[in-house]
Amino acid sequence: MVGISYHASHEQFTPRDLVRFVQAAERAGFSGAMSSDHAAPWSDRQGQSGFALSWMGAALQATHFPIGMITIPGGWRFHPVVIAQATATLAQMFPGRFPWVAFGSGEALNERVVGEGWPDKPERHRRLRAAVDIVRALWNGETVSSPDPIPTLDAKLYTLPETPPLILGAALSPETAEWCGGWADGLITINQPREKLAGIVEAFRRGGGSGKPLYLQVHVSWAEDDGEARANAFDQWRSNAIPAHLAGNLPTPDHFEEATRDVRPEDMDEHVRISSDPARHAAWITEDISMGFSEIVLHNVGRNQQAFIEFFGREVLPRVHRDVPPSGTGAAT
Repeated sequence: MVGISYHASHEQFTPRDLVRFVQAAERAGFSGAMSSDHAAPWSDRQGQSGFALSWMGAALQATHFPIGMITIPGGWRFHPVVIAQATATLAQMFPGRFPWVAFGSGEALNERVVGEGWPDKPERHRRLRAAVDIVRALWNGETVSSPDPIPTLDAKLYTLPETPPLILGAALSPETAEWCGGWADGLITINQPREKLAGIVEAFRRGGGSGKPLYLQVHVSWAEDDGEARANAFDQWRSNAIPAHLAGNLPTPDHFEEATRDVRPEDMDEHVRISSDPARHAAWITEDISMGFSEIVLHNVGRNQQAFIEFFGREVLPRVHRDVPPSGTGAAT
C-alpha cells in the first residue's frame, strides 16, 4: 500500500520532542517518517534547529519503521563525502529502515552560515549534480578524487551500506523536476495547487523519471476547529508563503519575517491544507495517491503535534486505507 508518513520538523521542535513524536506516529499507524535538515528555523516563532544527522540515529533506534531525510550535499555545511559516510553508516546500522535520502540545492538560510558565499541557482545545480555522483561512487566502494566543483581527494568509504538508499531529487518547479528526472531515483516535492503539482510530476517523467517513485510532502494544519487550524498555520508557517526562488535566497529568519509581513491568515490556503474535518484531509490524500504518489509525508505545521498524530491515526489514516486499495508498495510501508 501507499505509505503515509509523519514529518519531523527540526525547525519547530526540539530533537528530544521529535523522537517522542515519531514513536507516537508509529503507534498511531503512520508507516514511516521524514526528517528535515536545518541550520536555522524559518522564523523565531518556530525557534529550533537540531542537528538532523545526529537525530536520525536516535530516531531509528527508538522506532521500528523506516525514516528518510532531506539534506544538502553541495559542499557548504556538508561536503558530499560527509553525507556519503553518514548515510552509509545509517543504512548499515538499520538495514531496510533508511530507504531514501532526498538531495536539494539548498537555501541561503542554512548553507551560507559557513561563510563561503551563496551562488546562483545554476551553480548550485552544478554542485548538486556533482555531489550525487560522488555519493553514489563512494557507496559503491570506489575511491573518488575530483578538483571541481567540489574538491575531493582520495575519498573512500570503508563501511558500506548493504543496500544503498534511493537518492530522491527535491524539486519545487517543473524545470527542476525535469532536470532531476535524468539522475534521481525518485522525486520529492511539496503540496501545491493540483495543476501545478501535475505539471511537476509530468516534467519529472518527461526528463527521465517515468516509472520512478514519487514522494509528496504535504503541509497541513489540523485542529479541533477551522479557526484554530488557520491560526496555527498563520503563526507557524507564513514564513513559507513566498515564492521558492525568494525562499532559497533569504539569509536569516528576520528576512523571512520582512518578506511575509503582508501575508494574511486567509492567504495560507495556497500553502497549507487547513481543515478540522478528517474526511476533507482523507479526500486530499486520496487525490494525491490518484496522481501517482507512492508516499505521502504529512507535516502538521501547528504546535499541536501529539493531538494531530492521535487524531489522524484514529480518524484519517483508516479512511484513506479503506478508500485506496493496495496497488503497489510505497517506500515507507
